[in-house]
Amino acid sequence: MSSAAKQSHAFDLAQVRKEFPILDQQVHGKPLVFLDSAASSQKPRAVIDAMAEFQRRDYANIHRGVYQLSQRATNAFEAARERVRGFLGAAETREIIFTRGTTEAINLVAATFGRERVGPGDEVLITHMEHHSNIVPWQMLCREKGATLRVVPIDDRGVLDLEALDDLLGARTRILAVTHVSNALGTVNPIAEIVAMAHAKGVPVLVDGAQAAPHMAIDVQELGCDFYAFSSHKVFGPSGVGALYGRAEHLEAMPPYQGGGEMILSVTFDETIYADIPHKFEAGTPDITGVVGLGAALAWVEATGLDAIAEHEHALLAYGTEALSEVAGLRLIGTAPHKAGVLSFVLDSAHAHDIGTILDQEGVAVRTGHHCAQPVMDRFSVPATARASLAAYNDRSDIDALVRALHSVNEMFA
Repeated sequence: MSSAAKQSHAFDLAQVRKEFPILDQQVHGKPLVFLDSAASSQKPRAVIDAMAEFQRRDYANIHRGVYQLSQRATNAFEAARERVRGFLGAAETREIIFTRGTTEAINLVAATFGRERVGPGDEVLITHMEHHSNIVPWQMLCREKGATLRVVPIDDRGVLDLEALDDLLGARTRILAVTHVSNALGTVNPIAEIVAMAHAKGVPVLVDGAQAAPHMAIDVQELGCDFYAFSSHKVFGPSGVGALYGRAEHLEAMPPYQGGGEMILSVTFDETIYADIPHKFEAGTPDITGVVGLGAALAWVEATGLDAIAEHEHALLAYGTEALSEVAGLRLIGTAPHKAGVLSFVLDSAHAHDIGTILDQEGVAVRTGHHCAQPVMDRFSVPATARASLAAYNDRSDIDALVRALHSVNEMFA
């Protein structure tokens, strides 16, 4: 069980909100209501302070210096790797690779594990609810290899069709790539069940965990997946940093993703001997300060308690779903029975972009557009949605402000 899953705390919403200094401001003369955490979450003071303190006192390049400052920086960097290992419930720290985020992590797997595994006539399986980051790398691989990209359908609620998934897992399926939580619909997929289905047919599974990491406890050993990726900036850390979990036996067999410094044991003009995992996949100087910030973010999440965060967000999602049902002409896109804190919707009276512009004048920040999930928009026959997404720091007053602003939209376009 991951260390995050072991935490159990009383949730103090007032205290949580105080820890996010960016929320204490006005936009267009109105108190900021931030409802775009699915795109990027805000940062608690603990993360801001940890990164600033590291830059002030401990910054140096890592793994290479024998002097004390380099040793301190290396220790901080590797402590963050151990924090990620515990957060994901991985067996070993060498199964954790630092990346620039979920997108790079998926590209890494597609370009190494996928490239060696997929050939002409083979199939890669994804779902209809994937983010572009879990579509395009596999399209590129299939085009290169002469393989076929197959897609598991979803129903009108945004729920994955597991019977179709089982049918599509065939003799030529070489990998299944699936999101844990849909960024556009909020659907939470039953990953352990999906992995078991795939493994029963000898198919490895990559999980896009970008939207799951801020909202629920994750244990990759219990899920059984082969790869799991997430991004720091979704889980209260800095952008430009993320992590990939990979089972050690896969990582050891995979070729490097990039070549250069840090990922080698020795180099001659005739031959390069690569470093052991995870360093084989971490070429060049990483975002050291960002990794320290990610470690601080996960420490904050664990101290706050993921179970407590999840319970708070679940209650807020229920409140928001009921409140939005009172807005005339509003239709939720994504009504799965098991959802994370995403409320995507359309209004009869206005286009999503107009909704976002008007809400901004009321201090309410939501995302509008296709959310890097254009096939989802096509599935529901809408050009775009407005998306209010929740995080630990949101409260009912944020939902109330959203609803008031939406009534204003309807009045404006009446």
